[in-house]
Amino acid sequence: MDRAAKVIDSLVDRPSLSFDEKDYLNVLSDLVEAYEEEHYPIAKVSDARMVRHLMEAKGVNQTEVAEATGIANSTISAVLKGVRQLTREHIGQLAIFFHVDPGVFAFGEQERPRKKPARRIGLLSRTAV
Repeated sequence: MDRAAKVIDSLVDRPSLSFDEKDYLNVLSDLVEAYEEEHYPIAKVSDARMVRHLMEAKGVNQTEVAEATGIANSTISAVLKGVRQLTREHIGQLAIFFHVDPGVFAFGEQERPRKKPARRIGLLSRTAV
């Protein structure tokens, strides 16, 4: 893996590549990606967890994120509760604010919303007369 990474780095650092070098770079990059996916899988992260993590890392609260991004506070609240997913527009605004690649949001799964326990309703039983 170290040799492959060095070859990739050396090819990427060149000002221009021949057709064969570009082809080799693409194939080698695909092989490295496949190896890493198998041996070092990255867990999927929900929108809620990612936004929460980014907020904690930057030291900001929900209101500050809403004001800075133009996303409604209620929308951010719904995302953090797991009842709503981010739209492409939201992802773009958040990526700019947090200085991250929009792709950090691309692989998440939606968290299941926290539901209140259902009320149990007893059924009246009728007895046959």
